[in-house]
Amino acid sequence: MDPTAAKHHVPSPALYVVVFVTLLALTALTTTVAFFDLGVLNNVLMLGIAVAKAMLVVLYFMHVRWSPRLTWTFAASSLVMFALLLSITASDIVIRRRLPFASSVWPPAGTPVTIRP
Repeated sequence: MDPTAAKHHVPSPALYVVVFVTLLALTALTTTVAFFDLGVLNNVLMLGIAVAKAMLVVLYFMHVRWSPRLTWTFAASSLVMFALLLSITASDIVIRRRLPFASSVWPPAGTPVTIRP
């Protein structure tokens, strides 16, 4: 075996079972939370659970946990890109609500709409 070759970490099947059971439990928790009206907290809680599930999948099933720093860099850069896209979308929503025509309904309510051939 080449001494310069990188050592690969081989996770045990028991670890995969634990992660799988955890994902099932988080899915059941998401389903349970959906039946309760917690107001705004519903969205926050469900997004938190979704982030935890995504993190488990990326770290264990995609083997990022045992990968070199370059892989971690690419995984982090995808999160930065996602945050950038979310911030651009959020700023667009905020700006559109400030426009003068954003609060008006077109056509005005009660106006009959005619479709010409």
